[in-house]
Amino acid sequence: MTQVTSRATAPFGTVPSWSSPAPVRPSPDFGPTDTLRGWLVTAFLTAIAAVTRFTMLDYPTDARTPVFDEKHYAPQGWQMLTGGGVEDNPGYGLVVHPPVGKQLIALGEAIFGYNGWGWRFTAALAGTVLVLLVIRIVRRMARSTLIGAIAGILLIADGLTFVSSRIGMLDIFMALFVTAAFGCLIVDRDEVRLRMARADAEGRVGVTPWGPRLGVRWWRFGAGVLLGLTCGTKWSGIYFIVAFGLLSVFFDLSARRAYHVRRPWFGTALRDVGPALYALVLIPLGVYLATYWAWFASETGVYRYAVGNQVGTGGVWSFLPDALRSLWFYSGESLNFHEGLTNSAGNQHPWESKPWTWPMGLRPMLYYYADTNVQGCGQSQCIKAVMLIGTPAIWWLALPILGWALWRSVVKRDWRYAAVLTGYGAGLLPWFLTLDRQMYYFYAVPLAPFLVMAVALVLGDILGPARNFAMPRRATDTFLPALPSERHSLGLLAVCLYLGLVIANFIWLWPILTALPITPGNWHDHLWLPSWR
Repeated sequence: MTQVTSRATAPFGTVPSWSSPAPVRPSPDFGPTDTLRGWLVTAFLTAIAAVTRFTMLDYPTDARTPVFDEKHYAPQGWQMLTGGGVEDNPGYGLVVHPPVGKQLIALGEAIFGYNGWGWRFTAALAGTVLVLLVIRIVRRMARSTLIGAIAGILLIADGLTFVSSRIGMLDIFMALFVTAAFGCLIVDRDEVRLRMARADAEGRVGVTPWGPRLGVRWWRFGAGVLLGLTCGTKWSGIYFIVAFGLLSVFFDLSARRAYHVRRPWFGTALRDVGPALYALVLIPLGVYLATYWAWFASETGVYRYAVGNQVGTGGVWSFLPDALRSLWFYSGESLNFHEGLTNSAGNQHPWESKPWTWPMGLRPMLYYYADTNVQGCGQSQCIKAVMLIGTPAIWWLALPILGWALWRSVVKRDWRYAAVLTGYGAGLLPWFLTLDRQMYYFYAVPLAPFLVMAVALVLGDILGPARNFAMPRRATDTFLPALPSERHSLGLLAVCLYLGLVIANFIWLWPILTALPITPGNWHDHLWLPSWR
């Protein structure tokens, strides 16, 4: 027989040679086991992310006022601090997004005041924690600290999440909550496999045709809480509730089939669907409503007392509390506002983009631009700008990466790619249903962690198995020492060169990601595509 490096003993940098690293039966081996080294690598890369996200965080501003859509959310966060926890958005007469993101912005403003540090602090913190989460999630999925570290490096050098971490807007918070919920479900999957392994070892799998009960699943409960916070940031979080709910049930079905439950489909329907609906539908709904605590407690919140004013007191839904009916009316008005922002109604924006441009970042977003009274580039005329743009060395590979991920999911039944595609699809595909709406590239921020995960998994495939073992010639012989294979060495070279390219690309973009003064010629040199102008 051929000896294979155990996941429990594999050294740093090894990559398992099988496509589904979770155990089938019966060994509950959920490596890697280099716990201390894994956390040291995570802490080091997270510290680098923090340095990049927090350096010159209060620059640029528009004469010490917010830039771009910060002009909506930074004042609303300040209103929450000074107006009893609610915002009124007088520019529109209507608040068009749920409160969580603005509540987080308000936390930074409570610490640093109404300035660039204040309205951007929690965004930078969220962007930093996002790097930590991606490292740990990919490390767990790939069973490799090295692949997790690669994912962290890619996300650090991604221009889209970098800029989103340095501006007081909502999308980075949504990306954080979505990624954290996804991570909870990955841990929950491992926990289910561990419980099934124990049940199998104890002979309980075959007691009933539909398999054992799986008990209380706190990680899935945590995913539900995080999905509620996602919807409490932006309503598009509901797409992730649907996708992650299906993913969780699929994980359960796969586990029951792997342990040869006699009727896995019926067992999943009986044992798992109900708890999944509770954890990933009811819990998010409850959390979402709880995010409006200040609005419920207020006397002056927008449409707080719509019942009896804009809404009649009777009707089919009169049995519901007036506060919930008022919130429903308020939400309907917000939805009408969003639905009215269509191209056919004459609403156009010079930097809007459609979802087919997002995978490769073909239409970025200009957040800030100044070319008057700008100095520091060494010439008489200087430009400074902040452009929301994904690092091309990452994003321009999206189509082949997604194609490989789909092939691995369908042909090789690799659950890791299937899970990543589920998250990516939830962030992209629903937008094709409303193409007439105004859309912008910052809607793609939640895609970035999943794209990075997919790229890291592909790089893991390129690396391949880390060791080769020589076969013994006689029964009395022992296995020869493991030596790096030529294929692994070439794969490692290719991965290192690619990571170097990503980092170099990120450094090249740095001036237009951070508003450093550059010459007009340098500015045009950075605009590689006509659609970037």
